[in-house]
Amino acid sequence: MVRRSVLSTTLTVDGRPVVHTVEVKHGGDAHDGVVRARLYLDGRLRLESALPARFPVAGGHIEVRRSEAGMRRCHFVGDDGTVQRLVPDPRSAEGRRMRFARERPAASALIGAVSVLMLLIGVGLNLLQIAEPISRIPPIAATVGTFVSPVQLPLWLNLTLGLGAAVGAVERAMRMRYHWLLDSGAGT
Repeated sequence: MVRRSVLSTTLTVDGRPVVHTVEVKHGGDAHDGVVRARLYLDGRLRLESALPARFPVAGGHIEVRRSEAGMRRCHFVGDDGTVQRLVPDPRSAEGRRMRFARERPAASALIGAVSVLMLLIGVGLNLLQIAEPISRIPPIAATVGTFVSPVQLPLWLNLTLGLGAAVGAVERAMRMRYHWLLDSGAGT
């Protein structure tokens, strides 16, 4: 099953409301594997672009970017500089996550905090463990010395933390939250 994001907004074109819908199939095109965004106006395909994409529309443009975990940005940017996030389809993962946040704000906030915590722990511990073998590279060791990680985790715990960081990244992507340090560090 191919995961896809579908987000929409209604903009006025020639005095009438027109639904602008962006669709992104995260697995890429079946023919060449390229991930593309498609812009539909009132359900009819108008434009297609590899990501990141910028679609010119009446009154501005729509910017679309994704991370490895999901949607990173899907916004209408008006000619006057106003920014409006497109609304996810209620049946999509992003739409279901948004509905959950609206219906259960406390549980949603807890899940959000746990996802950030998992990302921070996963990224922090992995950086500590990666620094040790990198510091043993002869030119680096000669320049700055070697580093011994204070943390030596068993394989099962490393895998669990990696899985937790991946789940946290996917949860953040479903909420269309992106922070360059957190989400880039997690490989997203």
